[in-house]
Amino acid sequence: MFPAKYRRVVFDDAVDKTLCDVCFQIKERYQLRFLEIGTDEDDVHFLVQSVPTYNITKPVTLIKSITAREIFRMCPHVKK
Repeated sequence: MFPAKYRRVVFDDAVDKTLCDVCFQIKERYQLRFLEIGTDEDDVHFLVQSVPTYNITKPVTLIKSITAREIFRMCPHVKK
């Protein structure tokens, strides 16, 4: 589970769609497989499969940093 910063409601339909699109791009670039992606109003749940050579922190860091950057870029209303 990845909670949103300050635990406020940020995941609307536009952000949810952007999140799924970004995760698809991450899947193509890195050796990750998203088995499930679920969002509540203030947190995200991922079930991810990766290659055994990755340390557990690498996929977590990749997912959190790339999705946050792209959501802020594509959905600027989230920053407010």
